[in-house]
Amino acid sequence: MELTTGIILIGAALAGFAQGVSGFAFSLVALSIWSWAVAPQLAAPMAVFGSLAGQLVTLPWVWRGFDLRLLLPLLLGGLVGVPIGVLILPSLDPDIFRLCLGTFLMIYCPLAFRLPHDHRIRTGGRAADAAAGFIGGVMGGLGGMAGAIPTLWTTLRGYPKDAQRGVMQAFNISMHVATLTGYLIAGGIDRATLAMFALIAPALAIPAIIGVQIFRRMTTQSFRPLVLGALFVSGLVLVAGSIHPLLATL
Repeated sequence: MELTTGIILIGAALAGFAQGVSGFAFSLVALSIWSWAVAPQLAAPMAVFGSLAGQLVTLPWVWRGFDLRLLLPLLLGGLVGVPIGVLILPSLDPDIFRLCLGTFLMIYCPLAFRLPHDHRIRTGGRAADAAAGFIGGVMGGLGGMAGAIPTLWTTLRGYPKDAQRGVMQAFNISMHVATLTGYLIAGGIDRATLAMFALIAPALAIPAIIGVQIFRRMTTQSFRPLVLGALFVSGLVLVAGSIHPLLATL
């Protein structure tokens, strides 16, 4: 039990710092560490709660970038996607899901690196924004990974650093609240889960605040490669974590 507790605390602290800097990635970092000690059925709500707690802790430093006009299409699409993710979670092979998502990030992010720093995707309008939010919502329902695809999309849209962070902060908070509500309705949160929540929240708070202070000192030009780099590393982690379980089934 002591070893398990240590792994949970270390995972929460590292994930909190990563989220503080990038605005997302709590679940991707935490799940890669917690998978050594926590069952997937318990890890998913833990990751969602940790993501929500980290977003709330850092909110005072980023809320000024909030833009309702940019948020609404993402939010509406995400709210449609969350219950779908919650519903298919019990029947989805999580390793195949992580392998597919990780492979996509590993291929796409290096390609995005090669684009000029002032490149913008201007096509698709609000429908494309809503589609990105929908994918984020489904992934949020599957385990708290709501931010990866919408963050990539808003980066390629060319949102200013503070606007992107404010919009994504509001989006992620909304998705995590919706996902936790779905888990609660589905009976996925019990006393043991609440005990884990009590461990996670204090462990991530200070690292998340340190991370957001680093974010505030960055320019938009330096933030874009950070986000793409973090997404690429997240892809590596997802692929590495999925290959061994999949090979074991062969």
